[in-house]
Amino acid sequence: MSEQVQINVENLTIGYGDFVLLKDADYQVNKGDIFIIMGGSGCGKSSMLRVLTGLVKPKKGKVIIGDTDITSASDSEIQQIREKSGILYQSGALFSSMTLAENIALPLQQYTDYSEKTIKELAGLKLSLVGLAGFDDFYPSEISGGMKKRAGLARALALDPEIVYFDEPSAGLDPISSKNLDDLIIELNRSLGTTIVVVTHELSSIFSIGNNSIFLDGAKKQITARGNPRELLKNPPNREVYEFLTRGGGNQYAEK
Repeated sequence: MSEQVQINVENLTIGYGDFVLLKDADYQVNKGDIFIIMGGSGCGKSSMLRVLTGLVKPKKGKVIIGDTDITSASDSEIQQIREKSGILYQSGALFSSMTLAENIALPLQQYTDYSEKTIKELAGLKLSLVGLAGFDDFYPSEISGGMKKRAGLARALALDPEIVYFDEPSAGLDPISSKNLDDLIIELNRSLGTTIVVVTHELSSIFSIGNNSIFLDGAKKQITARGNPRELLKNPPNREVYEFLTRGGGNQYAEK
């Protein structure tokens, strides 16, 4: 894995009005990482994701993606960054009135000059990539929750992004569907070299896919741990991280 820094977060403080969620955050995401943003409810995980994707401005600090600080970039510069990124939302966020192929075609229609024939072929290719070959003409209401997540991922991959962000990808999925999605994330990372950033509190996903991570401590409003989740489990830097990573038998992953 390359150690080239793809996302550099410096002295970041996130909050709304006078309320501070997280302060003085510093960390780096390397190219090719499967990077986990973890922590308990209300610690600021999803807010961090919104800042990384340029949807919300931080109270202070920098988020440098490649060579661009998106906290001070122009709208056109932020749009260029977004076109190199994909996002899979918790629900999949598919348009219910569109088929799966039409959902995937949408970003291609908006941001490329490809012909309709090429767009249709690419939509089918992306569906095949996530294990949904032949489901082009299905509507979201006609497929399972796990398949919706896969279709949402296919749309996130439509523009061949350098970075894909996942917001609680296992939310609402049964254990088998969740594992299948984790396996798909690993395969995409390995085969395409895509950098993956995942917001999650699910231990099985944290340990099975993550090679780098940060832990957000909601009480201290700070990042209190960084590194490979398995290493953090073996050598927890504080009690909060230990308790988070060992709840529900999380210590079973220490010897794997």
